[in-house]
Amino acid sequence: MADRERSIHEMLKDAPSLNDSCGAVHTGTEGGSLVLGSASSHSIAGGGGGGGGHGAAGGPFGAPNSLPLRNHSAPTTPMSPSSPPSGNGTLSPTDSGSGSLIRTSASKIDSLKNWSISTYKCTRQIMLEKLGKSQRTVDSELEAQIEQLRETQRKYLSILRLTRAFSSHFQHVIVTQHALADSFADLAQKNPELQKEFTCNSETQRNLTKNGELLLNALNFFISSVNTLCNKTIDDTLLTIRHYETARIEFDAYRMDLENTKPELTPSAAALEETQRSYAQHKEQYEKLRSDVAIKMQFLDENRIKVMHKQLILLHNAIAAYFSGNAMALESTLKQFNIKLKSPNAVTGSWLEQ
Repeated sequence: MADRERSIHEMLKDAPSLNDSCGAVHTGTEGGSLVLGSASSHSIAGGGGGGGGHGAAGGPFGAPNSLPLRNHSAPTTPMSPSSPPSGNGTLSPTDSGSGSLIRTSASKIDSLKNWSISTYKCTRQIMLEKLGKSQRTVDSELEAQIEQLRETQRKYLSILRLTRAFSSHFQHVIVTQHALADSFADLAQKNPELQKEFTCNSETQRNLTKNGELLLNALNFFISSVNTLCNKTIDDTLLTIRHYETARIEFDAYRMDLENTKPELTPSAAALEETQRSYAQHKEQYEKLRSDVAIKMQFLDENRIKVMHKQLILLHNAIAAYFSGNAMALESTLKQFNIKLKSPNAVTGSWLEQ
């Protein structure tokens, strides 16, 4: 008897949880639950040899009269005591995280929408300007200064390219003169009858090499300064000018929208107010960038004149001193412009000595 009761308890533990309802047995897809109930009833009925009056539903361990109906197609989420159900008005961490994700997605969608509208309007404005069907805002004085700045940059870049070519060719001349001086010195040792002549030519080439390296230092300093002026200082101002031109196109696009908006055709006052607000915002941005461009171009012009004045004097004095054979004037010019003098054919010392 004890063995039979123990087997019954083990079967009840393996069975699904019972429903508190007192109704009839639920039907549905829970075939396994019904089989277990039938098996339990059968075991009890078959094992009750002494109590023949106990049936499937009338024994002390009768089958349950209500079984849960479970939907196997939907995943079940266990409920912990610490997490209240969502129906009681309290947001769980999962709900707050989902709300934050939805707000972030909505913000990205709004940004993409605004960017698409602005891009469409600017593209339409550019096409209408090219076709002559829209008027563009023009600041004649500022436009002339911008065009002059771009022309100045093109000419300075041409000077920079030619100076680099001159420096490269002149460096090859210096290397050739140095090799020629070494050849003359070697021949002076091997030809005693022409030793004086070879030695004289070797010293001449060495002096030319020394002065040529000084001139090369001056050329490199000139190239570095003009390169900084063209590719950094002027480029920074041109970047601001590009932002200004973009703001001008946006301003004209929203100005045209405002001019084409008719109050009697506007569906609501909110739409007209939004158009006016966008126009005022882009107008303020356009005027701010126009002021920035004017100030930057003024400072750039002053800086350009100062830098080029110094560099042109350096280039003139260095070339004139070199080709006139005035080594003292060449060294003085480099010291005047704080250019470090490099001794010709100098051997770099050990890093321990430095």
